Amino acid sequence: MSEPLVIIGNGMAAARLVDELSKRALGRYAIAVIGEEPRLAYNRVQLSSVLAGDADMAEIELRPASWWRDRGVTLLYGAKARAIDVATKRVSLENGENIGFSKLVLATGSRALRLPLPGAQLSGVHVFRDGADVDALKRLAAQRKKIIVIGGGLLGLEAAYGLAKSGADVTLAHVTDRLMERQLDKEAAELLKLLIASRGIEILLEARTTGIIGDECVRAIELADGRRLAADGIVFAAGIAPNMELARDAGVSTQRGIIIDDHMQTNIDDIFALGECAEHRDVCYGLVEPAYEQARVLAARLCGESDIYEGSVVSTNLKVSGVNVFSAGDFMGSDGAETISWRDFGLGLYKKLVIKNGRLTGAVLIGDTSAALWCLELIRSRADATQWRDALIFGRSLCERKAA
Repeated sequence: MSEPLVIIGNGMAAARLVDELSKRALGRYAIAVIGEEPRLAYNRVQLSSVLAGDADMAEIELRPASWWRDRGVTLLYGAKARAIDVATKRVSLENGENIGFSKLVLATGSRALRLPLPGAQLSGVHVFRDGADVDALKRLAAQRKKIIVIGGGLLGLEAAYGLAKSGADVTLAHVTDRLMERQLDKEAAELLKLLIASRGIEILLEARTTGIIGDECVRAIELADGRRLAADGIVFAAGIAPNMELARDAGVSTQRGIIIDDHMQTNIDDIFALGECAEHRDVCYGLVEPAYEQARVLAARLCGESDIYEGSVVSTNLKVSGVNVFSAGDFMGSDGAETISWRDFGLGLYKKLVIKNGRLTGAVLIGDTSAALWCLELIRSRADATQWRDALIFGRSLCERKAA
């Protein structure tokens, strides 16, 4: 008899876990996947492409229905888990159904934060996180409305780009002095700002929103410096929070997220967590690659292997608002590190490498990210790059010729 394994969450982490399990032990587990959204798992990173009209939801599905069926997975999407009974090992759904498990995986992801501002509940205030949000924003953009996106991180930039491409008049307001401050240094952020502004998006930095003005609908936002900016719609894209309430209510240990050890195990036997909802060694990653690494380790664990997860090198390698952006490791440069940089703002190019003790420890690439995977490989492997020191900034091929 196959062992019943229930996964709560039907996102990218859950799909990767099923894939990893099917490669190792197809048939060992009878897998049920519970997803709150009424659709198959999709690539959340590509939601901005759907918003921009460059793709539709069907095109960004991770796997077709037949893929899940061929692996014996029972998909319950459009179904919300209401409670977990640890004693009886059952998950209760809002529709009244109960599902038993031998092992349970929490892959509940995260949600977009709604800033606690006056007027935040007015009609016309949105977030940008899932397929339903995209549907609502597409309707708003189709009316050629004035929309203000609050937040200049990855989510905010993607929302702004998608809305502008859909026909909206977009302003992006960000509270700090540079875009994507968690992934970029000041020079890289300045180039990114120039490139995004050239796409017709107004960018306001050091612009702290203090309130949203309107009667029943949004009319404007107010900034800390007293300015009021007219708007027909607002999009909050100022961060995410792990969905951990279901776990916490069941007695699973939580802090910023669901606390897991190096085997993805929670404090309760046979209950595991991974992805954006999980907190490992005090870190909640909120990124795709760490979730995939965790899925590989958890699949190994569930199949009796001894892999452990020791954390991830954080990296970003995406097309942000139509601009290729890569960032990884200690891109700011800790004490004792040296920096090599090259830039041509006229061509929209910027490269920065951080070296410490002869090893590449961080990198930022804007415009040309062809060396991104190689840089990430060097950072993760901690390879000695001393012999390539003078050629590193010019890419892999020159380094390999120099070493030959």
